Amino acid sequence: MRALLAFALLALAACATAPEPAPRWSLVVHGGAGVIERANLTPELEAQYRAAMQRALTTGGAILERGGSSLDAVEAVIREMEDDPLFNAGRGAVFTAEGRNELDASIMDGRNRAAGAVAGLTRTRHPISAARAVMERSRHVMLIGEGAEAFARSQRLEEVDPAYFFTERRWQQLEDNLRANSLPIPQRPAGAPQAPRAELVYPDDHQFGTVGVVAFDSAGNIAAGTSTGGTTGKRWSRVGDAPIIGAGTYAQNGVCGVSATGTGEFFIRVGVARDICARMQLNGESAQEAADSVIAEVGAMLNNQGAAGDGGVIVLDGRGGVAWAMNTPGMYRAAQMAGGDPIVQIFADEQ
Repeated sequence: MRALLAFALLALAACATAPEPAPRWSLVVHGGAGVIERANLTPELEAQYRAAMQRALTTGGAILERGGSSLDAVEAVIREMEDDPLFNAGRGAVFTAEGRNELDASIMDGRNRAAGAVAGLTRTRHPISAARAVMERSRHVMLIGEGAEAFARSQRLEEVDPAYFFTERRWQQLEDNLRANSLPIPQRPAGAPQAPRAELVYPDDHQFGTVGVVAFDSAGNIAAGTSTGGTTGKRWSRVGDAPIIGAGTYAQNGVCGVSATGTGEFFIRVGVARDICARMQLNGESAQEAADSVIAEVGAMLNNQGAAGDGGVIVLDGRGGVAWAMNTPGMYRAAQMAGGDPIVQIFADEQ
C-alpha cells in the first residue's frame, strides 16, 4: 500500500511540474520597429496597420491550420506584406540616395538550418521567394545584385518594372532625408506616377518597416524569414541585417526562431538572431529572457556618430512559445497559436 501511495504521489508531482503541451502551431509576425507613438499615428492609419497585421495572421494561420509547413506560412505571409505599401518591403520599400528601391530578404529552415538570402534586388517582385529559391535550388546561401536577379529570373520568379515598388510616401521621405543631409535629389524614377504630397501623417518609420515572420508547424518545424527595403537614403549599396543569417534571421528546430528589425549595423555586430538562440540553447534562458538581454545589449552600443542601437525582435521557442522585445516606442507585431485568440499590438506599452 505504501508503495502504491508513493507511486501515486510521484505521479501527481510529475503532473504538477509537466510543461504545458506545445500548441499544434504558432505564428508571430512583425512589420518593423521605430518611433511609433500614438501622437504620430492617426486613428485611420493605426487601423490600417492593425488590419494588415491581422491579415498576416489570417494568411499564415490558415496554412498552418490545414497542416501546411512553417516554410510555406513564412513565405506566404511575407509575400503578402511585400505587396502592401504600408511596409518597408517590396512595394512600399524606401529609396536609396540614387532614387532606387534595393530589396533584401532571407529565410531559414529550422529542420536542417538550410538558409537562403538575397540583397540588392530591383526587379524581383517577391524577394522572399527569391531567398527561398536560393535555399532550395542552389548550392549557395546568399546572392546579391544582378547575379541574384539573374538567378531569380532563371527560376521564373515574377519580375516587375522598378516603378512597381514606387510609393509617393517613400519618395517624400527620401527628398526630406536628402535635403537634411545636403545631398542632391535624383530625378523621379521612370514610370513613377505623379502625385501630391501625402496627407496622412506617418510615424518616423523611414529607418524601419522591415517585415518578418516566424512559424511553428504541426510537425514541430520552425522557419523564419525577413524582408526589407533597408534605410531611406542608403548609399554605396548598403546592406543591413535582414538578409544576413544569424543577424536578422535564424531558425533551429527544438531551440528557436528569430526575425529582427532595427538599425541593421548594430544587429550585425551583435549577431542578434543567433545570439538569442544560443542563449536559449546553452544558457537555458527562456525566449523572453534571451530577447530582452540581447535587445538591451544592442541598445547599449554606440556607432561612430554616437547613436545607440535600436529595434526589436520576434521569437518562437522550440515548442512554439511566443516572445518579442524592443527598445523603441513601438513595433508592429502580432501572434497567434492554434485555438487561441490573435494578438495585435503596435505601441511598446501595450500588454
